[in-house]
Amino acid sequence: MQSSVFVNSLAVFTAAALLGGCGLAETSAVAASEAAAAAEQVKQGKELEAKVQRDIEAAQKTAADQRTAAEDQGQ
Repeated sequence: MQSSVFVNSLAVFTAAALLGGCGLAETSAVAASEAAAAAEQVKQGKELEAKVQRDIEAAQKTAADQRTAAEDQGQ
């Protein structure tokens, strides 16, 4: 029984060492930095969307004000 536990433990350790040697740790670090970059892009996208919405609302208000002024002049 102890022999099979030792063999299983050795197999797990060997697999971990091989995966670590092939760059799995670096892959995890790259994935984490890419996730952070993606999160930053999402944040910037939301900020841009809010700015565009404010610009649209301002343009709509300006157009409404101009229509009101034109109507007032026409009467």
